[in-house]
This record gives sequence, structure tokens and C-alpha cells, in this order.
Amino acid sequence: MVKKSSQQRDLFESERSFRLLVEGVADYALYMLDPSGIITSWNIGGERIKGYSPGEILGQHFSRFYTETDRANGKPARALGIARKKGRYEEEGWRVRKDGTFFWASVVIDPIYEDGELVGFAKITRDITERRNTQLKLEVMQKQLAESQKFDALGQLTGGVAHDFNNLLMIISGSLHMLKRGTDDKAKVQRAISAIETATKRGAALTNQLLTFARRQSVNPQAVDFAERIAAIREVLDAGVGSSVRLVFDISGEVWPIKTDVSELETALLNLVINARDAMPDGGTVTIGAHNVVLHEPPLAGNFVAIDVSDTGFGIPDDVLDKIFEPFFTTKPIGKGTGLGLSQVHGFAHQAGGTIKVASELGKGTTFTILLPRADDAPSREPAGASSFRGSGTVLLVEDNPDVASVSVGLLEQLGYSVRRVADAEAALLEIEKNGVDFVFSDIVMPGKMDGLGLAQHLRQIRPGLPILLATGYSEVAAGVRGDFPILRKPYEIHELSEAIAKLPR
Repeated sequence: MVKKSSQQRDLFESERSFRLLVEGVADYALYMLDPSGIITSWNIGGERIKGYSPGEILGQHFSRFYTETDRANGKPARALGIARKKGRYEEEGWRVRKDGTFFWASVVIDPIYEDGELVGFAKITRDITERRNTQLKLEVMQKQLAESQKFDALGQLTGGVAHDFNNLLMIISGSLHMLKRGTDDKAKVQRAISAIETATKRGAALTNQLLTFARRQSVNPQAVDFAERIAAIREVLDAGVGSSVRLVFDISGEVWPIKTDVSELETALLNLVINARDAMPDGGTVTIGAHNVVLHEPPLAGNFVAIDVSDTGFGIPDDVLDKIFEPFFTTKPIGKGTGLGLSQVHGFAHQAGGTIKVASELGKGTTFTILLPRADDAPSREPAGASSFRGSGTVLLVEDNPDVASVSVGLLEQLGYSVRRVADAEAALLEIEKNGVDFVFSDIVMPGKMDGLGLAQHLRQIRPGLPILLATGYSEVAAGVRGDFPILRKPYEIHELSEAIAKLPR
């Protein structure tokens, strides 16, 4: 009998100590609810956080702590239901104090069972308003920092691009000045023309990088034979590495065709080759390889072609490796790079449905691997004689810029065409209705109610057999063309214009 009394006393003391502990906790509202949500106990933390004394709150429903909107939406009952069903309910949200003010609460509700029967809920509420406000302030500061970094990046971009373009303009203006003065030295004339051609190509490549970075470049994916493409641009790649670097090719004879944009692929390869060259100032070897791979892990699963560009340079330090694909990031001196080359490659690979990987070891070199999806269809072959194509008939040129129109007219006339030029889509429709033409060559961006793409779509309806070639240097709407009409990118050369016209359906 004495032993039982001792056990009861110990149990009573234990429960009393626990009750005093709970009642004395000031930082947390610790209280009990009956199965319907009526408050059955209250501690000092509840009074401090929510403002109610025990006499004011005991016997009341816990839903009074919720906002009117939450009560109307049935949130209190839903919280108890989740706690009962899942064994626990946790959330953060607004709660209301006695004086009507709001605080941000961290809430935990646990169901309490006795002999398998639900007897109530244990509820813990903590006021974390200060912590939330600190977090919100931190997020604002991080956003401001990000905006500041954007302006810094814009400054780097404008500085680097302005430097490059000023150099190109200097080459062009100086060469033109020499040509205008006139000279009988054919070698000087040829050097000036070559310098202008080189500067123009460099400017086009730089613009291409900017458009890819801005995701404003129109992409024309098609099936491409990689080995044939490499053979076609080998001279350009050789010029890119220079005389002190050896260029080696290791392309599997069984490599699959790839689905990609040809121009973007060529720009990406040239960027990687130039980067590899710069990593080997004392010379070395750049190896371009390609082989088939089958991937099984999402998000990249299926048949791909892995294109490797490897160098024997000094490698990339670990603290730099994570930043190399960031726009504007460059380790090159001022005037030697804009930090857009690898960004272009990264953007191109992902736009094409693939990815890019890098492996580097200090003192031994670096390998960039572009993974591009296998094409389902066979690569299209260039029409026989396309490079020496010469046409006849009448072309309607739709171009609002008089200087660009003058150049385009000259190129088309060199190819053997009679050219009529109009400045907008409305004038183009009137000209076609009155006189008729053999095909239409239109810029996409132009003034008026209808742009070049709208003109092409309208002509397809009223003149379904009329060949149409579009051109653009920049256009958001070009992304909507997606193979409906052939697109020639500005700036284009006469052989590119010739090849595009030769491929038009007749």
C-alpha cells in the first residue's frame, strides 16, 4: 500500500513539474485543444504572444487566432483534419492577437491519443515576425545586389563590345579611305578589301553572340552531317587557331547526323577553337572530335552526338571553372574578349536540346564537350551547282532601309535578276497584284501594319506557289517562323544569297 502511494506521489510530482515547465515557457504558446478545437489549457507564452489571459481564452475555439479570410476558407478545421490524418500539421502564416494586430506564426499541431482514442491536440505557436521581416529585408538586399550586378555586367558588355566595334570600324574606315584615294597597287587594294571582309565577318560574329545571349537569335534547326560541316569550315577554323597551333580532327566515320542550327554550330565551334588557342600562347594542339553516345538519365535521354574540342593548354583553375559560362565573365585582358564566347556556346547547346560539359586539368589542358541530339531525318544536300547558281526573272525586294536595299539590289542583279523594290508589305501586295513577280525577298522587320512574316503568310494564302525568302538581323517574330519559310541572316554574302535562292521551292 505504501509502495503504491509512493508511485502515485512520484507520478503527481512528475506531472506537476511538467505542467510548471509548460506554463512557464514564455517564448512559445503551448496549449491543448479538445477534439473539436476548444482550448483546454493555456501557458504564459500564449498570453505574451497572443495577449489573452487564461480566464479570457479557456473554453474558446482556437479559430479566433486566425484571420477572417482563413476562417471563411475553413483553414482551422482543415488544420485539425490534416493533423488527425497525417499525425502532424505544420505551417507558417498570419495569426491575430487580442488587440487585432497581426503576427507571422510558426505553428505545429499534434494529435493526442489515449487508448487509441483521440482526446485532443497539442498546439505550439511561435512568433517569428522578426525573423520573417529580416528574411524579407535580406531578399530585398539580394534583389538590389542582383540589379547592381546587372548594371556592372552591362557596363562590362558595353565597354568590351564598344572596344571591339571601334577596332572594326577603324579597319573598315581606314581601308575605305585608302580605296577612295585610288591606287594602282593591286596588292594594296586586295589587302584593303580583305581587311574590310575580315572586319565585317568579325562584326557579324560579335552581333551573333549578342543575339544568342539575349535569346533573340532566330534558330533554324535542321539535320546536319557534322563531318561535312567541318570540311566546309576547315579553312575558317585553321585561320582561327593561327600558325603556332596544330589543328587535329578525330571524327568517327559512323557519327550520326545532328539536329541543330548550322550557323550557331559554326559560331560555337569557332568560339571554342579561339578559346583553346588563347589557352596555348606558346603553341600546342587543338583536337576536334565527334562520336555517338546513348544517354539514359533524364533530362537528357536518347541518342546524341558528343562533339569534343580539346587543347593542350594550361587548364582552368577550379575557382574559375564554375564561372566560365556566365555572360561577360572573362579572364582575358581588356580588349581581348567580351566574355560572350562561352556564353554563346552554352546558350546554343541548350537551345538545341543538348548541353555542354567541361573537363580540365591544370598544366594538361581542357576539353569542352557539346552534346547535340541525333537528327531523325537525313541531312539535306546542297543543290548541284548552288555555289555557281545564276538566276533569271524578276524578284520583288521588300526592304524599308534605302542603303540596305541598294546593297541587296546590287547582289541580286549580280546573280542575274531584274529587281523591283518596295518599302513595305502593303506596297508589295499592290506590286504583285499589278505586275506579278517570280519570287519575293523580304525583310521581316519593317514599318506598317504588316511585317515581313505577315506578308509571307498572307502571300501563301493568296499565291500558294510563289517562292518567298525572308531576311532578318534581329527579330522576336523570327522565332515563330520555325521552318515555315526560309530565313537568310543579315549580314549575308552573295554566295549565301545565291545558295538560299537556289534552295527555294519552284
